[in-house]
Amino acid sequence: MELHHRSADTTPMTPDDDRPAPFGRALCAMVTPFTESGALDLDGARRLAERLVSGGCDGLVLSGTTGESPTTTDAEKAALVTAVREAVGDRAALVAGVGTADTRHTVELALAAEKAGADGLLVVAPYYSRPPQDALEAHFCEVADASGLPVMLYDIPGRTGTRIEPDTMVRLAGHPRIVAVKDCSYDLLGTQKVLSRTDLAYYTGCDEQVLALYALGATGYVSTVANVVPGLFRAVLDAFDAGDTGRAALLQRRAVPLVEAMMASGLPGTVTAKALLGALDLPAGPVRAPLRSADGETAAALLAAYGELAADAGQFQA
Repeated sequence: MELHHRSADTTPMTPDDDRPAPFGRALCAMVTPFTESGALDLDGARRLAERLVSGGCDGLVLSGTTGESPTTTDAEKAALVTAVREAVGDRAALVAGVGTADTRHTVELALAAEKAGADGLLVVAPYYSRPPQDALEAHFCEVADASGLPVMLYDIPGRTGTRIEPDTMVRLAGHPRIVAVKDCSYDLLGTQKVLSRTDLAYYTGCDEQVLALYALGATGYVSTVANVVPGLFRAVLDAFDAGDTGRAALLQRRAVPLVEAMMASGLPGTVTAKALLGALDLPAGPVRAPLRSADGETAAALLAAYGELAADAGQFQA
């Protein structure tokens, strides 16, 4: 079963109100395909990246949470950027996840990503050690100073244990290469405070909040669900930009069953995305330990939610 979407022009765009879009608007947090034996599947990565860009993604975030960055090697991360660049050329921005718990290691990954052909860096707050805000600020500035690439801060305290506080975000916005935020903070007030005081491009990392944050001035999204339906949330943004807010809301609501199945089932989005991609015979493969691949019952439930959305596929045509 396949959802067909219009082939979109993936040149990065900005809406009529001219909000910043350094990496485009519609980004996918791409899974990292593996072979059945668990090796990096570069051919599968090329095929998946091509499908995502042809389906409506302006950019791809590689080696993020969904890309299983904690369990891929430095060499694999660089090889993935190179392979995906070969597949999509300059049709999409490539943002490489380089964040670790170690500033020195993060700098090394940033330089390697730049050499491999990335357009930007996704840098998560250092996890486990839970640095105070002044140390956090210094960490991000050191990474941003290390290469010539623009940086997207990744605020996901539920995983890292450390929030990038709004006041810290405002200070970091003064760095010339810190240009964007992937927001998984679930703090609507804090997000609005930063939007009102900076020119940072905000990308929601929570699929259920795409329209809500976009209406408040966010640039777009970095979506895990886009691995399966790359045109889904782009249609939401397009409807909003066209002034049809009712249609935008309708499309966002129609996505709820699939978003819930993939992102609120108690399993990591990596696991559900790979299970559904596999059920659709698309490149994915297993997840790496300590994660475990979804069982057959979960895969069937995901496929059912996808099928429900597929029945409304016409809603996502231009």
